[in-house]
Amino acid sequence: MIVNDLMVQAEVEAEVAAYEQALVNNDVAALDNFFAQTEYAIRYGATENLYGYEAIKAFRASRSPAGLARTLEKTRVATDGRDLAVAATLFRRDNAPGKIGRQMQTWVRFPEGWRIVAAHVSVIDEPEGRPAPG
Repeated sequence: MIVNDLMVQAEVEAEVAAYEQALVNNDVAALDNFFAQTEYAIRYGATENLYGYEAIKAFRASRSPAGLARTLEKTRVATDGRDLAVAATLFRRDNAPGKIGRQMQTWVRFPEGWRIVAAHVSVIDEPEGRPAPG
């Protein structure tokens, strides 16, 4: 098994970038397509715990499009073989000074392409000793 195959990393990095574009533009249809259409898909959000594709889709449909812009930092993709990857990133939003967001996604390659099977998003206070940008 090959860990951190550069070609697979590049594929998933492109998916992560496309997901980010869909997120900040509130492209709900595109966002829905990034998640595996299964009852086993999970998304732990900043304020919600979503189990199954239908719950994730319903959340996206009802979410406010305001304040979604963000800046990513330290995005990393680790792969295991050709069909599994974990993407992790930090993010900041101008409307949340003193906070830093964390996002992790587990991606699996299906016949229809790469899909997220599990995601976790959380926001914490900026760690001590690191000044907020600005």
